[in-house]
Amino acid sequence: MLFYLTILNSKKFLTEEAPNSLENKSDPVTVVVVDAWNHTNFMFKNYTLNELDNTSYDVYNSIKITKVLREALDKKYKAKDTNMKKFIVGKFLDLKMVDSRTVMNQVQKFQLILHYINVKDMSLSGSFQMTAIIEKLS
Repeated sequence: MLFYLTILNSKKFLTEEAPNSLENKSDPVTVVVVDAWNHTNFMFKNYTLNELDNTSYDVYNSIKITKVLREALDKKYKAKDTNMKKFIVGKFLDLKMVDSRTVMNQVQKFQLILHYINVKDMSLSGSFQMTAIIEKLS
C-alpha cells in the first residue's frame, strides 16, 4: 500500500502535517492550497482504507489525516512483525534434539527455523548455527 501511494505521488501526505487553514483565510491562494490539500488527503486516506478488511476499516475510518492513519497502521503491523520475530527466536531457542525422532527430521526442522530467521532479516553467523546444532544434540 505504501508503494502504491508513493507511485501516486502522495509522499508529502504521508510525511508532512496539514497546512494550517486558520492562517490568512482572506488570501485566495491559501484557501485554494488548503482545499486542494484537504481533497487530496481525503483521496489518499480512502485509498488506504479501501485496502483494509471491514473490521480494520471500522477502526481506522475515524482518522482524518493520511499521515496519522499511516503511522497507526505502521505501529500495528510493525508490532505484529516484532511478535513474529520473537516467536521465531523462541522456537529456535527451545528446539531440542531427541532420540525418539530421526536426526534428519530434526535437522530439517532446525533448517526451517533458520530459514524463517533469514527471511525476517535476522542473521546468524554460520559458525553460530553450527555450534547451536552441536549444542542441541543429546
